[in-house]
Amino acid sequence: MFNYNYATLESLSIHQVGNKGKEEGFHLSKNCVETHDDLKEILIHYFFSSFKENGYYQFSHETDLELNEVYSYVTDIFNQPDKFHNQSIKLAKYLYGQSLHPNIKPGEFYVAYFKDCHINGTDTEAIGLFKSESKDQYLKVYSRPESFDIESDTGFNINKLDKGCIIFNLEKEDGFVVSIVDRTNKETEAHFWVDQFLQLHHRNDNYFKTEQAINLCKTFVQKQLAEEFDLSKAEQADLLNKSARFFNENESFELVEFAHDVMEEPKLVKSFSEYKSKYEEQEDIRISDEFDISMPALKKKKRVFKSVIKLDKNFHIYVHGNRNYILKGYDEESGMSYYQLFFNEEK
Repeated sequence: MFNYNYATLESLSIHQVGNKGKEEGFHLSKNCVETHDDLKEILIHYFFSSFKENGYYQFSHETDLELNEVYSYVTDIFNQPDKFHNQSIKLAKYLYGQSLHPNIKPGEFYVAYFKDCHINGTDTEAIGLFKSESKDQYLKVYSRPESFDIESDTGFNINKLDKGCIIFNLEKEDGFVVSIVDRTNKETEAHFWVDQFLQLHHRNDNYFKTEQAINLCKTFVQKQLAEEFDLSKAEQADLLNKSARFFNENESFELVEFAHDVMEEPKLVKSFSEYKSKYEEQEDIRISDEFDISMPALKKKKRVFKSVIKLDKNFHIYVHGNRNYILKGYDEESGMSYYQLFFNEEK
C-alpha cells in the first residue's frame, strides 16, 4: 500500500497530445511548470487520490525489457533528474505515436517527479505520467459592491483523473513497481494506455495470486462442475460459500488443503486439479499452489462469492449458509420447479 501524505512534487512538465490517427498533432512546452506550494498540494491530490490498492504492475517487453520505451525514459529520469524535462518530451512524442485509435481523445499530458512516496514500508522517489481528457463545465461567481457577476468556464475536475500511472523507483530489474488508473478506456479497442503505451503486465505478488485463485474457484464451480456433475444452483452456492469461508478464515492459501476442505469428495478434488491445469493453459497464467492471501484483493473480489439463485423475474434467493435448508423440487400439476426454504425466524 502506498501513502502520498508526505510526497513532494519536485518537477512538472505539461504537454498537449492529440490523436495521431486524426493528425491532431502535439504541442510541447519548452520548460518545466513553475508551481507555488498551494498549487503543489492541489496537484498532488489530483495526481494521487484516484489510485487504489488494486494490485501493482511491471513494465514488460516481448524480447528485452530495455526496449520498452517508457521504461527506458523513466530509468533515465531516475538516473539523471536534471534531464527530466527532455525525457518528458520524449515521453509525450512516444504517447502521440501510440494514439492511433479513433476513440482516443486529445488532452494534456503531465510528467511529474516526486520524492518521499511511501510504499509497503519504504520511502522512495516516483515518476507520474498522467493524461487529462474529459473537461467539466463550472461556474465562477464574482462579488461586486452591490451585486454578483457569474460566468462559466471549462476545466479538469481534480477528483477525476482520466489516465495515470505512478512508477516507484523499486525493483528496477523486474520492470519497477507501477500503479495505474484508466477511467475512460474500458473497451478492448482502446487499451492503448496500459498495453500499447506503457506495456505493463501484472506483478506476480500476493494480490495478483489471490485474485487469480478466486477467479479459478468461481469458474470451476459455475462452469466446470455445473456441466460435469450437473450441480444445481443451490449446490453451486454451497461450494462458493465454502470457498469464501476458506479465504476469510485463513491467512495463506494451500491448494491441496483448499481442495480437500472445500470440494471434500475425491471426484471433485480430482476434477479441480485437472481444471486448474486447463485454466492456466487457457488464461496463459500460472496459479501458485501456496501464497499469503491478500486482504485488499479478497475485499475487491468478494462479490465473486455472492451466491444468488435467480428465479425467472419474480424472485432472487441469496444463499449464505447451510445448504441443507434449501431443497429443490418439481410440481407436476403446475409443471414448475420450486424451492423449499427452512428457517426458524422471519425478520
